[in-house]
Amino acid sequence: MPSQERLAKGPVAVFECMQQIPCNPCADACPRGAITVQEINDCPSLDEELCNGCGVCMTHCPGLSIFVVDYTYGKDVALVKIPYEFSPLPKVQEIVDALNRQGQCVGTAEVIRVQTSPNKTNIIWLSIPQELAMEVRSFRLRKGNIVNPNDVIICRCEDITLGEIREQIAQGKHTLEEIKRACRSGMGPCQGRTCAPLIVNEIAKATGKPVSEIPLPKFRPSTSPVKMASLLGGDKT
Repeated sequence: MPSQERLAKGPVAVFECMQQIPCNPCADACPRGAITVQEINDCPSLDEELCNGCGVCMTHCPGLSIFVVDYTYGKDVALVKIPYEFSPLPKVQEIVDALNRQGQCVGTAEVIRVQTSPNKTNIIWLSIPQELAMEVRSFRLRKGNIVNPNDVIICRCEDITLGEIREQIAQGKHTLEEIKRACRSGMGPCQGRTCAPLIVNEIAKATGKPVSEIPLPKFRPSTSPVKMASLLGGDKT
């Protein structure tokens, strides 16, 4: 977390990346060199003094684990930038329900800006009460504009939706291995660390089996994932 002194200076990125997986696009994307990943499996580190809260890293994070907060936006309100991959997008000045990490509504927020991105990771700027700045991590559209659950991305590495997973299950594929072979779920950099538990729950609901009885797929990652540059460098000895 950025220090209180840094939060008082203006917008800064906040990282909630807790999985040790081979992933470093945020570090490559940062134009100021504020983000570093020492080893490919390490969680990113932020130099809060170099970070200016531009949000470029947010559009490159496959796990949507970065947000930007600005406590200097107003006297009693803060500006929070949140990555958003649902449709439809909100409109500027629209009032939305502010949600915490558990998906519970904790208040309301006003949409200040909708920043679209070619890679489908859009950035929504929200004005919210300062006391909720570190609590709000998503939002919900009002007026019945409910997102279709089947459009939710389950496997972010391979961009696979819940609808695609349910379709495979309906076709009779009732193991993670069968679904992986059909649509590549779990074959990305995280090797199913994120999507596998979600898919298991869907299989359990469809088949009535306990989660413990659903076999895990076969994993074939490196013993210790390394950067391609290390492999290309050869044996220095």
